Amino acid sequence: MAKQSLIRLPAVKARTGQSRSAIYAAMQRGEFPQSVPIGPRAVAWVESEIDAYIERQIDRRSEAA
Repeated sequence: MAKQSLIRLPAVKARTGQSRSAIYAAMQRGEFPQSVPIGPRAVAWVESEIDAYIERQIDRRSEAA
């Protein structure tokens, strides 16, 4: 299995340009990658899943044009 990296919320916000509330709302709708629990009160996201999400957003923009 390939090595996976986890990134925390500040990095996810910086990479996607979305706010915390927008990220969690999109997760609830099934439109954003789900977080991974990494501790009792801490979560992270799989970096490759965030990269794929960003690529999908770019592809959607291209399809709309």
